[in-house]
Amino acid sequence: MKKNHVLFLLGAPLFAILLVAIKIYYSAYIWRYQGPDILFNIKPSESFSSINSRLSKEKIITSARLFHRLSQYKGVMTKFKSGTYKIRNNSNLMDVFDILINGKSLANYFTVPEGKNMYEIGRMLEAQSITSYNDFIELCKNQEFVTSLGIKSDTLEGYLYPNTYDFSPNITASYVLKTMVKEFKKRTANVNFKYGNLTKEEIITLASMVEKETGDKSERPLIAGVFHNRLKIKMRLQSDPTTIYGFFENYKGNITRKDLLTPSDYNTYTLKALPKGPIANPGLASINAVLEPAQHNYLFFVSQNDGTHIFSESYGAHQNAVNKWQKNAKNREGKSWRNKKSDEAPVIE
Repeated sequence: MKKNHVLFLLGAPLFAILLVAIKIYYSAYIWRYQGPDILFNIKPSESFSSINSRLSKEKIITSARLFHRLSQYKGVMTKFKSGTYKIRNNSNLMDVFDILINGKSLANYFTVPEGKNMYEIGRMLEAQSITSYNDFIELCKNQEFVTSLGIKSDTLEGYLYPNTYDFSPNITASYVLKTMVKEFKKRTANVNFKYGNLTKEEIITLASMVEKETGDKSERPLIAGVFHNRLKIKMRLQSDPTTIYGFFENYKGNITRKDLLTPSDYNTYTLKALPKGPIANPGLASINAVLEPAQHNYLFFVSQNDGTHIFSESYGAHQNAVNKWQKNAKNREGKSWRNKKSDEAPVIE
């Protein structure tokens, strides 16, 4: 009896250990996620406990405790990177662990082209399910938030640097904006924002206008030179894109004489100065064009309908170019105010 008792006492713990080992093996290798393929998003700065809890609640893993122990043993509890990961049907706990630690995030590579404004960027972000348009625009205009990022402007327009970003789906507008502004600061860190009496904010405003006016990189210094020449003699800048920006959310694709004659903080047909702020988000090339403009006497330019322009020193020469390229139906593509009757066209001063 004593011998059997000793064997029992020795066997019971071993049996318990065996049961635990079987349970661990089952939880780690045998039990498998039975749902459909799912995207699991780890948010920026999300804690391990939150990640572990969500994995368990969504029944992606069967044992939060085992996942915790495994992560602790591997020394990776602080190494889970934000991103979106695809968990496939029939994945076991070890598969999930490997995906989240060693797998590649299924990020949304989001590109901000040069010259897009915050409204356009917001729509693109929402279309790719990255963040809400309304949240994005609201924060862009939130003065407290703008100031917190070190931007001396009414909005973040002009400071959302054109680049390709690595964003996960369904992240906060705050994270997106902070990332874009951080990129702006990084890319312009060595830029000397000085030209005449212009402030940094005014230089960025001019750069945004240059960006919107031409699709030809070689023309940027020329366009910048025209704006500088006009500012020197206190001549209205008369830039269509600035006027459009003043009512961009209601813009239907055509600019009318009424639009050009309706005063706003951005209408440079009525203002005798720069618009209130940037009208788009310029790249470094446009910023440099404003800081190093081409030296010339041009005061006017008109589109040749291919992204390039004809530049003129006098109003008469400019009108000849307008007649050739904008009022001549064979040369003109698309619609603009120049398609209207001559008595409806705005006066260029």
